[in-house]
Formats: sequence, C-alpha cells, structure tokens
Amino acid sequence: MKVLVSDKMGEAGLEIFENQEGIELDVNTGLTPEELKQIIGKYDALSIRSATKVTKEILDAATNLKVIARAGIGLDNVDIDEATKKGVAVMNTPGGNTVTTAEHAIAMMMALTRNIPRGTQSMKEGKWDKKLLQGREISNKTYGVIGFGNIGSIAANLAKGLRMKVVVFDPNISSEHIEKAGFEYVSLDELYERSDYITIHVPKMDATIDLLDAEAFARMKDGVMVINCARGGIINESALYDAIQSGKVAGAALDVFSTEPPGDHPLLTLDQVIATPHLGASTKEAQTNVAVAAANQIIAYLLQDTVINAVNVPSVTGEVLKQLAPFLYLAEKMGIMQAQITKGGVREINIEYIGKFPDFDLKPITISTIKGFLSQFVQHEVNSVNAISLANEMGIKISESTSQEAGNFLNLIRITIVSEEETNILEGTIFGKDDARIVKINKFRLEVIPEGHLSLIHNLDKPGSIGSMGVTLGKHNINISRMMVGREEDGQRNIIFLKTDTPISPEVVKEIEDLELVISMTTFEL
Repeated sequence: MKVLVSDKMGEAGLEIFENQEGIELDVNTGLTPEELKQIIGKYDALSIRSATKVTKEILDAATNLKVIARAGIGLDNVDIDEATKKGVAVMNTPGGNTVTTAEHAIAMMMALTRNIPRGTQSMKEGKWDKKLLQGREISNKTYGVIGFGNIGSIAANLAKGLRMKVVVFDPNISSEHIEKAGFEYVSLDELYERSDYITIHVPKMDATIDLLDAEAFARMKDGVMVINCARGGIINESALYDAIQSGKVAGAALDVFSTEPPGDHPLLTLDQVIATPHLGASTKEAQTNVAVAAANQIIAYLLQDTVINAVNVPSVTGEVLKQLAPFLYLAEKMGIMQAQITKGGVREINIEYIGKFPDFDLKPITISTIKGFLSQFVQHEVNSVNAISLANEMGIKISESTSQEAGNFLNLIRITIVSEEETNILEGTIFGKDDARIVKINKFRLEVIPEGHLSLIHNLDKPGSIGSMGVTLGKHNINISRMMVGREEDGQRNIIFLKTDTPISPEVVKEIEDLELVISMTTFEL
C-alpha cells in the first residue's frame, strides 16, 4: 500500500510508516495543486496537515485513494462530501492538540495583560518603559468563555486555577451540564456585560462568522480584552479595530485571522494587539501526538480494515457499510436538519427504528444521527468514534428503540429532539434501495429530498400565501428549484419546504416573514 505524506509530519509518525511491513512511504511536501493532481492517482492513502487542499479536482484524480488522514483537527481543507461520494474515508486526530490550544489561549491572555511582547521589544531597543507598560492582575477578574467544547472546557478549568471567575455561554449545551462542571452558565449578553476577558472556542460556520461584530463590542464591558485562538472570521476584524481605537476594547490577542497569512493588516499596527501565526496547536508534544495518531489510523484502515476517528465513515466493516449506507446517509442528514431547526440547549435525543431494517446492529445509524447533529456545533471534533461520548459530555441523553410496524412505510427513522425550549420530531424513510426522504416534521406530512439550500416556512393556509413568497424571491433573483407543501393536521396552517438554487439571505428571510400570511421562515443547508 502506497502512502503519500504531502505536508510536514512529525518524525515519530514517519517512523511508524517506515517500520510497518506492507506500507511504502513517499514524503513529498510543498506540492502545487497541479503537481499533487498529477501523482495522487498512484497512492492508497494521503497524510496531510493544513497546507494541502484536497479539492474535488484532486479527488477526481485520486483513483486509488482509500483514506485521508489529517494530523490535526481542522478539515476545512478537505472536500469531505466529495470524498464520501468517492468512498474515501476522511480521518482527523481529535484530542491530540486540545490541551495545547487551550494553554495557548491562556498564554496569550497573560502576555496581553502584562504587556510582555511590548516589554520585550522595548528592552531590545534599549528602553526601560516601566511606567508605560503597567499591566493588571487577572486574579478575581471575570473570564468569559464562548463555547464549552473540548478546548473551551479546558481553558475554563485553567482560568479557574488562576482564581478567575469563569462564566460560560454555549447555546448547544444545557445549563445543568455547565453548572455541574463547576461553572456559571450565562446568556451571551450577560457574558458581554460582565467579562473582563472574552475567549472564543467555537468552530467557524455560518452561525459563528462575525459573531463578535460592532453590535457585540458595543454591549461589552469597557476595557474588555479579547482572545481568539479558534478560527479567523469569528471576530469581525474591522469592528475589532474600531472598538480598540475607541477605547472600548483594551486589547486583543489573536492567533488566527480571516486571511492567513494576514499580510499588512490594520490590527497589527496597534500596540494593543498581540498576535501569533496560528500557533495554537504548535507544540512538540501536540505535533508528535497527531503525527503518531494519523500514521496509526492509516495503517489500521489499509491493513486491517479498521476505522478510527473517521468523520465520514462509521466504525464498521466494508460489507456492512455497503448495506447500511442509505440509512447512514439519511440519519446524518436528519441529524443536521434537527440541529438547524431546534432552539435551546439540547437535553435528549431519541431515535426510533420502525419497520424493516438490515439484520445488523443499528448503532452505526444512531452514531450517524448524533454525528450529523453535533457537526453543527463542534464541526472539527465530532466523528463516528467520539459522537456518542461528546453528546454525553454535553449532558445529552441518547435513547434508541425498535418497533416492527412502520405504518405506511417499509422502514421509518423517527428522531425526537428535546431541548430547553421545544420538542421537534423528524421522520425519514428509504424508498427502494437508496432513495432517502424526510416524510414528516412535527405535525406536518411532506416529502423532502435532504440536500441543498432549503427553507422551512410556516404560513396560514389561505389563498395568496405561496404566491406572495414566490414574488418576493423572484424580485431578488432567487430561483425555486423544488417546492413541497404539507398541511397541518387541523388544516389551519401549511408548512412549505423550498429548495433554491442559491442561499436566501437574512434580509430576504426578514422580508418574507413580514408578509401578511407568513408566520415564520427558517433556512438551512443539507
């Protein structure tokens, strides 16, 4: 089996490959996309970090590729959907650098607070600017943590050890779970109002881009300091610059930028900003951990048909996977949909298998459901191996049940989500061999293909409601490629599912919600 390492990898990982019988290793770093495209066809496995971009074009050329392993967490540089279509397992190494990244956030906070970078530079210039570089104590200050996943929870514990008052906001984790861990759960507004320091530990996705914008900074405590060791783009950098210039924000510590490298960036001209070149995971220990993990994952998959920490393949053998594949796809899409329509911290996920299913353990389908659901909150950490444990860590109760009678369908998956605010029920089925459909949302019966740019609209069942929506979308050059209408059981309301060729902006959503017969509109991506 031929393995290509296309990004710099720790020596410990290379040694594992070199010492493994049945593995032929090539190390070829710094390849251009065209160069990688020319050679990738002869390899069975690809080991990467963040530099290599595994695009559809690369995957089209990777005719023998079976597995991609990322020595690290983030997979923004891999087209996972395309890899899945081509049967390529995509793996990462969650946990290998979570401690390292949390420690870097704390180190950045300390360096910013005590003016260590400026002090070092001034000393090297022969100055003694003692009075100009006065800092502040962090003891008894309030440390606001946005995102209580693996990294955020470690950062919270480290701050608690420094005798800081820690408050936490995470809309996807129940308040009981956060309080059980020993921290105070607060709303985002309260976190802004109370925090002397704000640290970000959420993935970059549509819901978190520009999370900290001008409006957010305006709600913060005067003199707040902000730390971002997560992903660039979560902070609106222009708004941060203005907030620092106005004195609202006393300082910022940034390990990540919207564009990397950031080049001649205005924030880097400010004395109140310290920065590092995306070093959150860059320690010797972390790089060794992820290199060894990636090497072992590739070897286990190629030589033993064993899946470890895959983000797109459950831990089953190839033959079982082939038979379960349609149900795995449907369950994951249903989980993703539930995550986007359910509000509030989730308490329970109940999965019911009704009717006829393949005669195998259905646990992989459950895992696909949980993986799809959690992927909207912990994008770079959740996979088929750790989905259940992550849900448990978030305080989510998972239950499964089976029944032989599926009513109008040969088989039916029913997923019920119970949150602090609501309960949502989703039902899906497989028509024929592999035709996935969502057939019910709460009280509404319909038939939805779970893919693309979708919108869920609740409206009054009266003449003109659908027409007014179509006119509004047409005015904004948004084409409807598919429309599905379901009626509430009491006949008073409709639910409309739209599939559009392009996403619908928040401004257009607001315009549709203002229509007389429209109750609400939610957009999401599958």
